[in-house]
Amino acid sequence: MNNLILYEPELESFESIDNFMDGLFSMQMPYLASGLLEKGLSPREIVGAVRRAVNACRVAGYNPRRHFYPVYTQYQGQLVRDCKLSAFGYGLVLLNGPDGSPIVAEFQARLVKGFMEGIK
Repeated sequence: MNNLILYEPELESFESIDNFMDGLFSMQMPYLASGLLEKGLSPREIVGAVRRAVNACRVAGYNPRRHFYPVYTQYQGQLVRDCKLSAFGYGLVLLNGPDGSPIVAEFQARLVKGFMEGIK
């Protein structure tokens, strides 16, 4: 009796390698989403902006792991869920921030102004 074994090779992602890469990426993330609390955004506005920014990053074909890293930090004596951000991630969060926020409006205006100067 002949037995036929079909083997389909599958690349496995090893947890230790993933953890190492996450640590490496997070070293290049100098911003914290919680920093936007001091710029006038509420926790709910920040969470919404981060979610939209992660989605925009993914849809645009970028790897969110390189720009967003969930962490816990201390804010005003309490442990809070936070997110480390690369400069790119921070910019996406600002672009997806709430209408009427001065820091969001200022960032959007500076971005458009820089873009317009670049196409002259």
